[in-house]
Amino acid sequence: MGKVWFVGAGPGAPDLITVRGTRLLASAGAILYTGSLVAETVLEWAAEGCEIADSKTMELTQVTDWLLTRAARHQTVVRLQTGDPTLYGVVAELARPLDAVGIEVGIVPGVSSAMASAAAAGECLTLPEVTQTVIFTRLAGRTAMPQAEALADLAKHHCTLCIFLSIERIATVAETLTEAGWTPEARVVVVHKATWPGEELVLRGRLRDIAGRCADAGIVRQAMILVGPALGARQRPAGVTSKLYDAGFERRFRGKGWRG
Repeated sequence: MGKVWFVGAGPGAPDLITVRGTRLLASAGAILYTGSLVAETVLEWAAEGCEIADSKTMELTQVTDWLLTRAARHQTVVRLQTGDPTLYGVVAELARPLDAVGIEVGIVPGVSSAMASAAAAGECLTLPEVTQTVIFTRLAGRTAMPQAEALADLAKHHCTLCIFLSIERIATVAETLTEAGWTPEARVVVVHKATWPGEELVLRGRLRDIAGRCADAGIVRQAMILVGPALGARQRPAGVTSKLYDAGFERRFRGKGWRG
């Protein structure tokens, strides 16, 4: 039996997949990708003659059956997923049937859309003595949220929030954060299809107007919502600086009195 690899395709741009990911695509005998989310340009790394299928119309059992049958035929099988496989994916559900019959499974991380969105917007998610915490979360939908993880509760931390899978209810997001004590003037960045060639769109606004801006731009899916006190730091007066390059900050490779 072959080995099945769950590979993160990254956020969209074909050159943002990892080197390890490209090598596996090049050596794979079969690739199953999520066509509704993964840019087909990533498949340019696949070898000629590789068996490639799109899972966007498949149910869970069809996906697992596909992986099982291809692992019996090929040494390397790749399940290519958007972003990072371990975040908002179904690796556990897909790996259980493979584990049950002794098929080896590997996971290759990918660039998350949260990081890609921050980069596309030229933003930092953390800032010294302003926020040092980033929360990845989403609104409850067909998948319920654990009771202690409601957005209204998480928002009370007033740290950076990367809100996935919620753009179609951006008005609810803004309302929830405002009710949790965020000012209506809090900065919001929405990034649609971060790094997708020719499709990326960065939209900036405030909690009070971001829903209208998204509606005007027609952004209703495949977008990341970033909210937090670090946004816009490059346009604001410098605050507390990092200790990393502070001349008075001793560390392993820099003794007392270091001057650069």
